[in-house]
This record gives sequence, structure tokens and C-alpha cells, in this order.
Amino acid sequence: MKFNRFEEIDVWKQACELCKEIYLLTNSEVISKDFGFKDQLRRSSVSIPSNIAEGYERKSNTEFVRFLYIAKGSAGELRTQLYIAKEINYISNERFDELFKKAEEISKSLSGFIKYLQAKI
Repeated sequence: MKFNRFEEIDVWKQACELCKEIYLLTNSEVISKDFGFKDQLRRSSVSIPSNIAEGYERKSNTEFVRFLYIAKGSAGELRTQLYIAKEINYISNERFDELFKKAEEISKSLSGFIKYLQAKI
């Protein structure tokens, strides 16, 4: 896999899309009033594509892998927050399933990307 820019990386695109969905979700009346939770959801979601981009820009596979692990950790953090949002009735079961699946797919893609890059180190 050769990329000229991080914007070409599919998992980065997926993470940006999920981040957009989280931002729109947190504009909902219930979540928008819970400033701490809203902020935490946004920070974990924006951390995923941001760390992919930062790692890519380091121009080292070792550094890239390190930042992909951070992005993967943020995806796990976001999944946890989605569980909490569902349990406290901030989101429906259906919305939870949709967002959780996207976060889980991103996490799996990051794992595969990490394995690929580690084989090249």
C-alpha cells in the first residue's frame, strides 16, 4: 500500500465520517446539555482520524504504527461512551447499533493496517 497523502487512506475517511455523525448526534437536545459527556464523545471521535493523520505525517512506519494504536484506543473509548449513552437513554438501541458497528469496523481496519505496517518494520 502506497499513499501520497493521509486523505487517501480509507480508514481515515471512515473515521472522519463517524466523527461527523458523532458531532451531529451531540447536537441533539439531550446530549448537548450534558457538556462533559458531549465533549468526551467529540474528543474521542475526533482523535481517531487526527491520530491517523498525525502518524502518517511522521513519515516513519514505527511512528505511524504508534499513532494507529492511539487511534485504535480512541475507537475503543468511543465504543464505551456509546454503551453509556445507550444505557442512560441518550441514544436509541438502533442508533447505538449503527454507530457501534462503524466504530468497531474502524477498529478492525486499524488492526489490519497495524499488522501490515509492522511486517514492513
